[in-house]
Amino acid sequence: MNLQALAHEMMATPALAVVITLAAYMLALSLHQWMRYPSWAPPMLTGSLMLAFFIVILPINYDTYYLDAHWLTLLLGPATVGLAIPLYEQFQHIKRLLIPVTVSLVIGSITACAATLTIAWALGLSPAILASLAPKSITTPIAIGVSEGLGGYPGLTAGIVTVTGILAASTIPPLAAILRCQDPRVIGLALGLNGHGLGTARGFGIDPQTGAFASLAMGLNGALSAIVLPLLAGWLNR
Repeated sequence: MNLQALAHEMMATPALAVVITLAAYMLALSLHQWMRYPSWAPPMLTGSLMLAFFIVILPINYDTYYLDAHWLTLLLGPATVGLAIPLYEQFQHIKRLLIPVTVSLVIGSITACAATLTIAWALGLSPAILASLAPKSITTPIAIGVSEGLGGYPGLTAGIVTVTGILAASTIPPLAAILRCQDPRVIGLALGLNGHGLGTARGFGIDPQTGAFASLAMGLNGALSAIVLPLLAGWLNR
């Protein structure tokens, strides 16, 4: 079988979409390692850029790619649930701080969302854009579902979520150092609340306790936002 025939065969199945996704991911990991793990260039960002390049140069359009690779997004759910393991290991520390952690998460979650929506509304952005920006600090699987429910653009939401995670993972640890905050619990909560999955990954790169508190913040913020944001649907659609 020649290369052209192989390409046509792969086009008839989800194989091409899966192959280029895995190739982009592996190349992004190698690039991240070669660059000595910079927080401003996580594999999720560089891999997405590589994947976009592959879609442009290969005989596959985005709609076809999305349909063929959509089932891969289902793996985000189990991956997120898997964070419960380190969370369980740090449960004794978390239990003692349940009230301050809950209060901090509620205030932080509301403030982050309200600030974003207020600025976007003041700039005159459309209701659909507001709906797309509202879940920016939630982990991707939840954010996309919330965005669709609010009438936003899931693709835009996914991009905003990625940018938010990169900024949070890149800026929170240096900011904590400037503020002389060395408490891994505080740093972890800030990373998970503002940076969702990317922030949580950054937290585990610091130490297990930071990662566990980041995982807690990410999960609770996602659950709280999934409940509260749909209540704002009427206001966003005005």
